Amino acid sequence: MKLLRCSAQFVKIGGHPCWRVEKALKDMGIEYEIVAGAALPWQRDKRSELIEKTGGNLYPAIEFEDGSIYREESKDMVETIRAGKLFEKPGSLAAAPVTPSGGGSST
Repeated sequence: MKLLRCSAQFVKIGGHPCWRVEKALKDMGIEYEIVAGAALPWQRDKRSELIEKTGGNLYPAIEFEDGSIYREESKDMVETIRAGKLFEKPGSLAAAPVTPSGGGSST
C-alpha cells in the first residue's frame, strides 16, 4: 500500500493531516510506502499524481495494492485506520469521497 502525502515529512505534529494518517498507520502496524509530493498549499496544482489518482489535490490519500484509492478528511481516515476498518475500503472510491480543492483540514 502507498501513502500519498506531502513532502514535509519532518512535520510531526498532531494537527498535520499527513502526519496524523501516517502515525495511525504506524501505530496500527500497517506497512506502507510513502509517495511524497508538493507540500505547500500554493503548490497544489503540482500534485499531478495525486490529482490523477483521486481527482482532487488534497493530501493524504492511500493507494491499495489493487490500485484503488481511499481519501477522506484526515480525521476520518485516522478513525477508519484505528477502528481496523481500513481494508474494508479498497475498490470503493465511492466510500471515500474526493474533497474538492480549496478547504478542509488537509494539506
